Amino acid sequence: MRYPILYISAFIILAVSCNKVEDVPVPVAKDSILKGTNSLEVASKPLMEGIYKVNSASSVFGDTIVVKWTREKLSFACFNGIYFVMDAGSLNSDISIEGYWRDGYSDGTGLCAMTIAKAEGGNEIVNEITPQQIIMRGAFGYGDDTTDQTFTLTYIRPFSDKVKNTKFNVLAHRAGGRTSDRLPVSENSIEMINWTERLGSTGIEVDVRITRDKVAFLYHDADINIRLTKKGPLSGEIKAYSWQELSSYVRLIHGEKIPTLEEALTFVVDSTNLDFVYLDMKEDKEAMAVVIPIQQKMLHRAHDKGRTVTIVVGIPSTAVLNDLMTYPDYQAIPSLCELTIDDVRTANSIVWSPRWTMGTQIDLVEQMHSEGKTAICWTIDNPAWIRDYLNNGHFDGLLTNFPSVVTYYHYIQK
Repeated sequence: MRYPILYISAFIILAVSCNKVEDVPVPVAKDSILKGTNSLEVASKPLMEGIYKVNSASSVFGDTIVVKWTREKLSFACFNGIYFVMDAGSLNSDISIEGYWRDGYSDGTGLCAMTIAKAEGGNEIVNEITPQQIIMRGAFGYGDDTTDQTFTLTYIRPFSDKVKNTKFNVLAHRAGGRTSDRLPVSENSIEMINWTERLGSTGIEVDVRITRDKVAFLYHDADINIRLTKKGPLSGEIKAYSWQELSSYVRLIHGEKIPTLEEALTFVVDSTNLDFVYLDMKEDKEAMAVVIPIQQKMLHRAHDKGRTVTIVVGIPSTAVLNDLMTYPDYQAIPSLCELTIDDVRTANSIVWSPRWTMGTQIDLVEQMHSEGKTAICWTIDNPAWIRDYLNNGHFDGLLTNFPSVVTYYHYIQK
């Protein structure tokens, strides 16, 4: 019996030592249709945006798709959590589009390739003229298999005036996505911040902790664990370590370094189009004194670069509120309060952020609006609830783990 027991023990040790969650691989086309194409001009890209009818494969993607540029990527959003991340280029006024689709609620994914022919809108788009029609013809596949499932998208209409004239915040959780969502980048990393716009995010929530030597950094859990990090020499409470120790010996689940808060906010301001950052404070004692100076520095940096970026310190508990109130002139600090509207007034928070399970609370939202406050609901993930809150609520934004679904139901509004 000795050898079977040894084999079982070795297997258990190996299993425990390995990271359990694997990302869903991003499919890459072996022979790209974008070879030799030219990048689209900035003025051409918005001409492709809008609501498209799915003329086939509606059983997979739904009847309509929202098409929108997000920085350098062309994104498609579906009602059911499926999204596309695409690149585009032109040659002789034909537009080639290539990338992949992913089901945000599962591990479904595959390649996709489409074309807008010169005579079906390509010529006008390339020449920066509003097209009379746009038809995207192409195919998709599953995994790395050939794209052999044909489908066509036909342009229906632009985004409504309601959508274009309303500032709505699509905020992504944990800097853009969770480890459990099996994305190819780690939560609360700079790499995730760089990734999340292609999912439709216009802003992010990040988790802020403080090291033993008073450095603010991004990390969700209270301890170092293999859910979030690669197995290494450090364990236990993460705040017990110095920044030098964390920077030297801890790597996130996909190998990235844990970023400092200042590094993360600098990246937001300098390298993205994100315009809202919610600092979810995970420490409630003497943390504001560390975080607020960084917040103020980054707000000044955004202003100097001509960018409008809202950065708010979060107030998730009375203890954090009390910590804020020890800061000089605390009512002048941009903050987001998850507590009562009386607490919002006490802190003079610019944002009230109730939990979604409290309902749409239209009367209280309107009360906050009358006082010049913004209302953002957290954290809402179910497509049916997202649709209901967008259609029937008056919130100015939603915090979610599925920004592509919020993007779909926001931009589909008439």
